[in-house]
Amino acid sequence: MSYPSSDPRSKLAAPAAAKAAPVKAYAGADYARFYAEEPQQTGENERTWLARGQNFIVAYSDVQPGAVLARAAQPDEYCLILPEKELSATVTAGAETVEVAGGSIVFVPPGASRITLKGAGRVIRIFSSVAADLAAACSNAASYAQPHANVALLEPWPEPRGGFKVRAYSLEAGGGEGRFGRIFRCTTLMVNMLDPRLGLRDVTALSPHHHDDFEQGSLVIDGGYIHDIRWPWTPDMRIWREDEHELMAAPSLTVIPPPSIHTSRSVLPGLNQMIDIFSPPRLDFSQKPGWVINAADYPMPGETA
Repeated sequence: MSYPSSDPRSKLAAPAAAKAAPVKAYAGADYARFYAEEPQQTGENERTWLARGQNFIVAYSDVQPGAVLARAAQPDEYCLILPEKELSATVTAGAETVEVAGGSIVFVPPGASRITLKGAGRVIRIFSSVAADLAAACSNAASYAQPHANVALLEPWPEPRGGFKVRAYSLEAGGGEGRFGRIFRCTTLMVNMLDPRLGLRDVTALSPHHHDDFEQGSLVIDGGYIHDIRWPWTPDMRIWREDEHELMAAPSLTVIPPPSIHTSRSVLPGLNQMIDIFSPPRLDFSQKPGWVINAADYPMPGETA
Protein backbone atom coordinates (compact mmCIF):
# COMPACT_ATOMS: atom_id res chain seq x y z
CA MET A 1 0.00 0.00 0.00
CA SER A 2 1.13 3.56 -0.63
CA TYR A 3 0.01 6.39 1.64
CA PRO A 4 1.53 9.86 2.12
CA SER A 5 3.18 10.26 5.54
CA SER A 6 0.40 12.67 6.56
CA ASP A 7 -2.22 9.91 6.16
CA PRO A 8 -2.89 8.00 9.43
CA ARG A 9 -3.08 4.77 7.41
CA SER A 10 0.66 5.06 6.71
CA LYS A 11 1.17 3.88 10.32
CA LEU A 12 -0.83 0.67 9.94
CA ALA A 13 1.05 -2.52 10.73
CA ALA A 14 2.60 -4.21 7.72
CA PRO A 15 0.47 -7.10 6.40
CA ALA A 16 1.41 -10.62 7.39
CA ALA A 17 4.14 -12.24 5.36
CA ALA A 18 1.76 -14.92 4.11
CA LYS A 19 1.39 -14.63 0.38
CA ALA A 20 -2.04 -13.78 -1.03
CA ALA A 21 -3.66 -16.42 -3.20
CA PRO A 22 -2.80 -16.05 -6.88
CA VAL A 23 -5.35 -14.00 -8.79
CA LYS A 24 -7.05 -16.08 -11.47
CA ALA A 25 -10.06 -13.84 -12.15
CA TYR A 26 -11.12 -10.25 -11.60
CA ALA A 27 -14.47 -8.77 -10.70
CA GLY A 28 -15.33 -5.32 -11.96
CA ALA A 29 -16.31 -2.36 -9.82
CA ASP A 30 -20.00 -1.66 -9.31
CA TYR A 31 -21.43 1.85 -9.63
CA ALA A 32 -24.89 2.76 -8.34
CA ARG A 33 -25.93 6.34 -9.07
CA PHE A 34 -28.97 6.84 -6.87
CA TYR A 35 -29.41 10.37 -8.25
CA ALA A 36 -29.88 9.02 -11.77
CA GLU A 37 -31.94 5.90 -11.03
CA GLU A 38 -35.45 5.14 -9.88
CA PRO A 39 -35.74 3.91 -6.27
CA GLN A 40 -36.17 0.20 -5.62
CA GLN A 41 -38.73 0.77 -2.85
CA THR A 42 -41.36 3.48 -2.46
CA GLY A 43 -43.87 4.22 0.26
CA GLU A 44 -46.17 7.03 1.30
CA ASN A 45 -43.33 8.94 2.97
CA GLU A 46 -40.14 7.34 1.67
CA ARG A 47 -38.14 6.47 -1.42
CA THR A 48 -35.32 3.95 -1.00
CA TRP A 49 -32.45 3.01 -3.30
CA LEU A 50 -30.74 -0.36 -2.76
CA ALA A 51 -27.31 -1.50 -3.98
CA ARG A 52 -24.90 -4.09 -2.70
CA GLY A 53 -21.43 -5.54 -2.48
CA GLN A 54 -20.80 -9.22 -1.92
CA ASN A 55 -21.12 -8.99 1.86
CA PHE A 56 -23.08 -5.75 2.44
CA ILE A 57 -26.16 -3.86 1.27
CA VAL A 58 -26.78 -0.11 1.31
CA ALA A 59 -30.31 1.28 1.61
CA TYR A 60 -30.36 5.03 0.98
CA SER A 61 -33.70 6.70 1.71
CA ASP A 62 -35.27 10.13 1.22
CA VAL A 63 -37.96 10.42 3.87
CA GLN A 64 -40.78 12.74 4.89
CA PRO A 65 -42.09 13.22 8.46
CA GLY A 66 -43.81 10.10 9.76
CA ALA A 67 -41.92 7.68 7.52
CA VAL A 68 -41.47 4.23 9.04
CA LEU A 69 -38.66 1.87 8.01
CA ALA A 70 -39.38 -1.58 9.41
CA ARG A 71 -37.78 -5.03 9.35
CA ALA A 72 -40.02 -7.94 10.34
CA ALA A 73 -37.38 -10.64 10.83
CA GLN A 74 -33.90 -9.23 10.27
CA PRO A 75 -31.39 -12.12 10.57
CA ASP A 76 -28.49 -10.09 12.00
CA GLU A 77 -27.47 -6.64 13.20
CA TYR A 78 -27.74 -3.67 10.89
CA CYS A 79 -26.61 -0.06 10.89
CA LEU A 80 -28.69 3.12 10.80
CA ILE A 81 -27.09 6.50 10.03
CA LEU A 82 -28.90 9.80 10.56
CA PRO A 83 -26.43 12.24 8.97
CA GLU A 84 -28.51 15.37 9.58
CA LYS A 85 -28.96 16.84 13.07
CA GLU A 86 -32.47 17.99 12.15
CA LEU A 87 -33.69 14.44 11.49
CA SER A 88 -34.16 12.28 14.59
CA ALA A 89 -35.86 8.91 15.01
CA THR A 90 -37.53 6.51 17.40
CA VAL A 91 -35.99 3.05 17.12
CA THR A 92 -37.94 0.07 18.44
CA ALA A 93 -36.39 -3.39 18.54
CA GLY A 94 -38.19 -6.15 20.40
CA ALA A 95 -39.32 -4.68 23.73
CA GLU A 96 -36.79 -1.84 23.58
CA THR A 97 -37.57 1.70 22.38
CA VAL A 98 -34.81 4.31 22.05
CA GLU A 99 -35.04 7.97 21.05
CA VAL A 100 -32.14 8.73 18.73
CA ALA A 101 -30.94 12.25 17.97
CA GLY A 102 -30.04 13.39 14.50
CA GLY A 103 -26.34 13.18 13.75
CA SER A 104 -26.11 9.62 15.09
CA ILE A 105 -25.07 6.15 14.01
CA VAL A 106 -27.07 3.25 15.45
CA PHE A 107 -26.63 -0.51 15.47
CA VAL A 108 -29.97 -2.30 15.55
CA PRO A 109 -30.21 -5.89 16.87
CA PRO A 110 -31.51 -8.89 14.92
CA GLY A 111 -35.23 -9.61 14.78
CA ALA A 112 -38.15 -7.26 14.34
CA SER A 113 -37.38 -3.53 14.38
CA ARG A 114 -39.08 -0.28 13.49
CA ILE A 115 -37.57 3.13 12.76
CA THR A 116 -39.99 6.09 12.90
CA LEU A 117 -38.50 9.27 11.45
CA LYS A 118 -39.23 12.68 12.94
CA GLY A 119 -38.55 14.97 10.06
CA ALA A 120 -37.52 15.06 6.42
CA GLY A 121 -34.14 14.23 5.00
CA ARG A 122 -31.68 11.44 4.32
CA VAL A 123 -31.54 8.11 6.09
CA ILE A 124 -28.91 5.45 5.47
CA ARG A 125 -29.16 1.82 6.51
CA ILE A 126 -26.42 -0.75 5.96
CA PHE A 127 -27.08 -4.48 6.17
CA SER A 128 -25.07 -7.62 5.62
CA SER A 129 -26.02 -9.52 2.48
CA VAL A 130 -27.58 -12.23 4.69
CA ALA A 131 -30.76 -10.13 4.35
CA ALA A 132 -31.89 -12.10 1.30
CA ASP A 133 -34.98 -10.03 0.49
CA LEU A 134 -32.96 -6.81 0.32
CA ALA A 135 -30.13 -8.46 -1.59
CA ALA A 136 -32.58 -9.62 -4.27
CA ALA A 137 -34.05 -6.11 -4.58
CA CYS A 138 -30.73 -4.35 -5.18
CA SER A 139 -30.25 -2.50 -8.45
CA ASN A 140 -27.06 -4.48 -9.06
CA ALA A 141 -28.30 -7.85 -7.77
CA ALA A 142 -27.41 -9.55 -11.06
CA SER A 143 -23.76 -8.67 -10.53
CA TYR A 144 -23.70 -11.04 -7.55
CA ALA A 145 -25.51 -14.00 -9.06
CA GLN A 146 -22.17 -15.72 -8.47
CA PRO A 147 -19.72 -14.72 -5.72
CA HIS A 148 -17.12 -12.24 -6.88
CA ALA A 149 -13.55 -13.38 -7.27
CA ASN A 150 -11.05 -12.70 -4.45
CA VAL A 151 -13.62 -11.61 -1.81
CA ALA A 152 -13.50 -13.56 1.44
CA LEU A 153 -16.84 -14.80 2.74
CA LEU A 154 -18.48 -12.97 5.63
CA GLU A 155 -17.69 -14.46 9.04
CA PRO A 156 -19.44 -12.48 11.81
CA TRP A 157 -17.34 -11.17 14.67
CA PRO A 158 -18.18 -11.97 18.35
CA GLU A 159 -21.48 -10.80 19.83
CA PRO A 160 -21.39 -7.43 21.61
CA ARG A 161 -20.60 -7.15 25.28
CA GLY A 162 -23.88 -7.14 27.20
CA GLY A 163 -25.77 -8.76 24.34
CA PHE A 164 -27.63 -7.37 21.36
CA LYS A 165 -29.50 -4.12 21.92
CA VAL A 166 -30.01 -0.75 20.26
CA ARG A 167 -26.66 1.04 20.47
CA ALA A 168 -26.52 4.71 19.38
CA TYR A 169 -23.41 6.88 19.07
CA SER A 170 -22.93 10.51 18.09
CA LEU A 171 -21.29 11.01 14.71
CA GLU A 172 -19.26 13.78 16.36
CA ALA A 173 -17.86 11.45 19.03
CA GLY A 174 -14.24 10.59 19.39
CA GLY A 175 -12.53 12.98 17.02
CA GLY A 176 -8.82 13.14 17.64
CA GLU A 177 -5.38 13.58 16.13
CA GLY A 178 -3.98 10.52 14.39
CA ARG A 179 -7.34 8.85 13.76
CA PHE A 180 -8.48 8.03 10.25
CA GLY A 181 -12.08 9.30 10.11
CA ARG A 182 -14.69 8.24 12.68
CA ILE A 183 -14.84 4.46 12.68
CA PHE A 184 -17.59 2.31 14.18
CA ARG A 185 -18.17 -1.44 13.98
CA CYS A 186 -20.67 -4.14 14.84
CA THR A 187 -20.61 -7.91 14.38
CA THR A 188 -20.80 -7.77 10.58
CA LEU A 189 -19.92 -4.23 9.46
CA MET A 190 -17.34 -1.49 9.80
CA VAL A 191 -18.42 2.04 8.92
CA ASN A 192 -15.92 4.88 8.53
CA MET A 193 -17.38 8.38 8.44
CA LEU A 194 -14.51 9.97 6.54
CA ASP A 195 -13.53 13.52 7.36
CA PRO A 196 -15.36 15.92 5.04
CA ARG A 197 -13.35 17.60 2.32
CA LEU A 198 -13.94 21.19 1.31
CA GLY A 199 -13.20 21.64 -2.35
CA LEU A 200 -10.85 19.65 -4.55
CA ARG A 201 -8.38 17.10 -3.21
CA ASP A 202 -4.70 17.80 -3.81
CA VAL A 203 -3.79 15.47 -6.69
CA THR A 204 -0.14 15.43 -5.58
CA ALA A 205 -1.08 13.77 -2.27
CA LEU A 206 -3.37 10.87 -3.21
CA SER A 207 -3.38 7.47 -1.47
CA PRO A 208 -3.49 4.62 -4.02
CA HIS A 209 -3.69 1.26 -2.21
CA HIS A 210 -5.29 -2.16 -2.50
CA HIS A 211 -6.96 -4.83 -0.34
CA ASP A 212 -6.09 -8.50 -0.80
CA ASP A 213 -9.49 -10.05 -0.05
CA PHE A 214 -12.17 -7.54 0.91
CA GLU A 215 -14.34 -5.01 -0.88
CA GLN A 216 -14.64 -1.34 -0.07
CA GLY A 217 -18.00 0.36 -0.38
CA SER A 218 -17.67 4.12 -0.92
CA LEU A 219 -20.96 5.92 -0.32
CA VAL A 220 -20.93 9.55 -1.46
CA ILE A 221 -23.49 11.60 0.49
CA ASP A 222 -22.35 15.15 -0.40
CA GLY A 223 -20.49 16.65 -3.33
CA GLY A 224 -18.75 14.39 -5.80
CA TYR A 225 -15.68 12.18 -6.16
CA ILE A 226 -13.73 10.52 -8.92
CA HIS A 227 -12.76 6.95 -8.06
CA ASP A 228 -9.53 5.96 -9.79
CA ILE A 229 -9.27 2.16 -10.05
CA ARG A 230 -6.54 0.00 -11.62
CA TRP A 231 -6.35 -3.78 -11.82
CA PRO A 232 -2.79 -5.17 -11.56
CA TRP A 233 -1.42 -7.11 -14.50
CA THR A 234 -1.22 -10.87 -14.07
CA PRO A 235 0.52 -13.57 -16.12
CA ASP A 236 -2.84 -14.28 -17.77
CA MET A 237 -3.46 -11.30 -20.04
CA ARG A 238 -7.02 -12.46 -20.71
CA ILE A 239 -8.22 -11.11 -17.35
CA TRP A 240 -6.56 -7.68 -17.60
CA ARG A 241 -8.92 -4.73 -17.26
CA GLU A 242 -8.69 -1.11 -18.34
CA ASP A 243 -8.21 1.59 -15.72
CA GLU A 244 -11.38 3.35 -14.59
CA HIS A 245 -11.80 6.98 -13.51
CA GLU A 246 -15.46 7.19 -12.57
CA LEU A 247 -17.18 10.40 -11.49
CA MET A 248 -19.77 9.70 -8.78
CA ALA A 249 -21.89 12.52 -7.38
CA ALA A 250 -24.09 12.35 -4.28
CA PRO A 251 -25.88 10.14 -3.51
CA SER A 252 -24.10 7.13 -4.96
CA LEU A 253 -22.37 3.88 -4.02
CA THR A 254 -19.19 2.49 -5.56
CA VAL A 255 -18.11 -1.06 -4.71
CA ILE A 256 -14.35 -1.41 -5.20
CA PRO A 257 -13.23 -5.05 -5.60
CA PRO A 258 -9.98 -6.62 -4.42
CA PRO A 259 -7.16 -6.54 -5.31
CA SER A 260 -7.65 -3.44 -7.46
CA ILE A 261 -5.51 -0.40 -6.69
CA HIS A 262 -7.73 2.57 -5.91
CA THR A 263 -7.92 6.09 -4.60
CA SER A 264 -10.69 8.70 -4.49
CA ARG A 265 -10.55 12.45 -4.97
CA SER A 266 -13.13 15.09 -4.22
CA VAL A 267 -13.79 17.18 -7.32
CA LEU A 268 -16.52 19.71 -6.48
CA PRO A 269 -16.37 23.06 -4.69
CA GLY A 270 -17.84 23.12 -1.20
CA LEU A 271 -18.62 20.10 0.97
CA ASN A 272 -17.62 16.61 -0.19
CA GLN A 273 -18.50 13.76 2.19
CA MET A 274 -18.02 10.03 1.82
CA ILE A 275 -18.63 6.96 4.01
CA ASP A 276 -16.49 3.85 3.64
CA ILE A 277 -18.09 0.45 4.33
CA PHE A 278 -16.41 -2.89 5.01
CA SER A 279 -17.89 -6.31 5.80
CA PRO A 280 -16.73 -7.99 7.97
CA PRO A 281 -14.95 -5.32 10.07
CA ARG A 282 -11.32 -4.61 9.22
CA LEU A 283 -8.83 -6.17 11.62
CA ASP A 284 -6.02 -3.71 10.80
CA PHE A 285 -8.16 -0.68 11.67
CA SER A 286 -9.48 -2.47 14.77
CA GLN A 287 -5.97 -3.17 16.04
CA LYS A 288 -5.05 0.54 16.08
CA PRO A 289 -5.69 1.82 19.63
CA GLY A 290 -8.42 4.45 19.67
CA TRP A 291 -9.40 4.17 16.03
CA VAL A 292 -12.72 2.33 16.51
CA ILE A 293 -14.89 4.60 18.62
CA ASN A 294 -17.21 1.87 19.95
CA ALA A 295 -14.55 -0.85 20.32
CA ALA A 296 -15.38 -1.30 24.01
CA ASP A 297 -18.83 -2.63 23.02
CA TYR A 298 -17.75 -5.00 20.23
CA PRO A 299 -14.95 -7.53 20.81
CA MET A 300 -12.52 -8.51 18.09
CA PRO A 301 -12.11 -12.18 17.16
CA GLY A 302 -10.31 -13.95 19.99
CA GLU A 303 -11.44 -11.44 22.61
CA THR A 304 -14.03 -12.40 25.22
CA ALA A 305 -17.31 -10.59 25.49
